[in-house]
Amino acid sequence: MNSALIRNVELAGQGQVDVSVIEGSIHQIGPRLQARAALEIDGRGGALLPGLWDHHIHLFGLAAAMESVDVSPAAVGDADGFAKALRTAAKAAASGAWLRAVGYDDAVAGPLERDTLDRLVADRPLRVQYRTGSLWALNSEAVRRLGPGPFPPGVQQSDGRLTGLVLREDGWLREQLGSVPPSLATVSRMLSRWGVTGVTDASATNDSTSAAAIARARRSGELRQRVILMSARPLEPSADDAFDVGPWKIVLDDAHLPDPRQPAELIRDAHASGRAVGIHCVTAGELAVALAAFAEGGVIPGDRIEHGGVIDADATSVIAELGLTVVTQPVFVADRGDRYIAEVDPGDQAALYPAASLLAAGVRVAGSSDAPYGSADPWKGMRAAVSRLTAAGQALNLAERVSPARALGLWLGHPNDPGGRSRKVEVGAPADLCLMKAPLAEALDALSGELVAATLVGGDLTFG
Repeated sequence: MNSALIRNVELAGQGQVDVSVIEGSIHQIGPRLQARAALEIDGRGGALLPGLWDHHIHLFGLAAAMESVDVSPAAVGDADGFAKALRTAAKAAASGAWLRAVGYDDAVAGPLERDTLDRLVADRPLRVQYRTGSLWALNSEAVRRLGPGPFPPGVQQSDGRLTGLVLREDGWLREQLGSVPPSLATVSRMLSRWGVTGVTDASATNDSTSAAAIARARRSGELRQRVILMSARPLEPSADDAFDVGPWKIVLDDAHLPDPRQPAELIRDAHASGRAVGIHCVTAGELAVALAAFAEGGVIPGDRIEHGGVIDADATSVIAELGLTVVTQPVFVADRGDRYIAEVDPGDQAALYPAASLLAAGVRVAGSSDAPYGSADPWKGMRAAVSRLTAAGQALNLAERVSPARALGLWLGHPNDPGGRSRKVEVGAPADLCLMKAPLAEALDALSGELVAATLVGGDLTFG
């Protein structure tokens, strides 16, 4: 029988109690419980929290990024650093092996295409992913691996020649390249170290194949977190507890925005099948189309705006009126805030990744990482939500700051109700727990993953 006993913990900032777990659920809470368990942990007065939930992440993308060359501006700096990083990695890799780089921005060395990359690496297939995750640049050897065609619309051509740019065709690209899903073991250990017990994978490309890979990772113990999968196609939940199915994902592209009636029809179809909808909205244009589509297609509980990169006061009012949830990534204030300040009109900066104004309007707001496109560390996201400081220490719209307790709460929502009532450590609840090394007041003051002492999923220790 699965059992655990966590002694001497602080709950909700009050008192010292013990927490008993049986068969994956919290069985009893009280002082000095007279119970025996297979696993006993001395909490040493630390706060016991519900496990954190990342409401928007890309598991396989994160795993692949951890095995890739980081060519982000912070990592390589400029064109010379970019070239050196690729050539060094190519030299170290096995002959003919694929080279994968992530995090690129045109600010590093300008726009990429196959000829540009050929001048850097020509003797092996190379693909470079832009920081947004939607665009790949391939060298000629990689283009050759795509085969003779026909090609989907996202594979860009000029005068009948492939440019090497592939936009939003990740599923097709994986099929053409015969990619094998990377192991999720390292990702799972990293998330467990930060107290994360569950994730919503927001990849639109999720299908039966990737779902089966997730299920295998969960059943084998390679992936310890609970999982909800979003997708842009029909998907059935696993018969066991390997994964559940979440909202239908609609991806809008600012460069090719559809008539709102088109996503409205998708919304109606998703609702008819019993699924909520999450719409990718990084820009103001994408958000305008999404809100018009929801207004026409209807809203049910669980419908979401993904990212909320630009939300002004008028859009906030519409979101509140429609009853939509915003699943946002405050970590982008820290990761990309300096670029936003340099490139975004000062008059528009007040609308970037808001939080406090949404909450004040009664909008449900949930926290997430969008990893690998943002840091997977939830505590970094919380600190950014509280401070609104960039990496260089600049302030980005301090009016959107939230309290430490509210920041923590962004990661404590129910998996199927992000932004709603926070989960609690209470009898009958799943024993998905995050034990801190310090009392709640100290943990809120620091908001640091370094204070996580132990993580349990279903009463099983995944870290500590």
